[in-house]
Amino acid sequence: MKPVFEFTKGMREMTTSYCPGCTHGIAHRLIMEVLEEKGALGNAIGVSPVGCSIVAHQFMNVDMMESPHGRAPAVASGIKRVHPNSYVFTYQGDGDLASIGTGEIIHAAHRGEKFCTFFINNAIFGMTGGQMAPTSLIGQKTTTSVEGRTVEQAGKPLRISEMLATIDGAVYVERVSLHSPAEVRKAKKAIRTAFEVQEKKLGFAFVEFLSTCPTNWGVSPVGALDFIKDKMIPYYPVKNFKSVEGVK
Repeated sequence: MKPVFEFTKGMREMTTSYCPGCTHGIAHRLIMEVLEEKGALGNAIGVSPVGCSIVAHQFMNVDMMESPHGRAPAVASGIKRVHPNSYVFTYQGDGDLASIGTGEIIHAAHRGEKFCTFFINNAIFGMTGGQMAPTSLIGQKTTTSVEGRTVEQAGKPLRISEMLATIDGAVYVERVSLHSPAEVRKAKKAIRTAFEVQEKKLGFAFVEFLSTCPTNWGVSPVGALDFIKDKMIPYYPVKNFKSVEGVK
């Protein structure tokens, strides 16, 4: 009988340490599936910094390097310049990339570095206990905004994809979501496109994933999927912000 679904060789056979309902695991698998389909598992190098993503090396079956908080783009820049023909990517959360790492991601994009960044936006600091992140929504309650985030106190949530799309060196920028099977399929297509941009050495490629954090949002796993659909997407629209000729 022909198999219709198999465990990807890109993932290590380990029990997940992520919270129930967290969609980090889906993002992991999609990235690894694309690399497996390209026959690139043996020629890929990932960089994960501090945050929930710090354990990515336990699950992704490729060479991985950890970086200081927010510095994954700087580390990936060095790796890609030393290994220009390898598939290099960073895997970063919003508490990392959109906060302490903002300068790093902006300048990597400005330089047009030839690697991919996969950005997990779950609108909260997940690993450190649920503090307000730069991406937390107005009115969202966190451990550091117990009455809800306000514009007056914290400003509006930072839209990273929209910002990076204004930079010339960032040639592919797309925001996807992980809240439904249809959106997961679109997310995988975006990952494939990002790696194609890298293959052709066209510039910096960036994919943002709207992802869940049921534990720190204080909702059920199913409720977290609804939170993305009903609360996050209205502020963070799922769309392609920038594309380049020569890729699908």
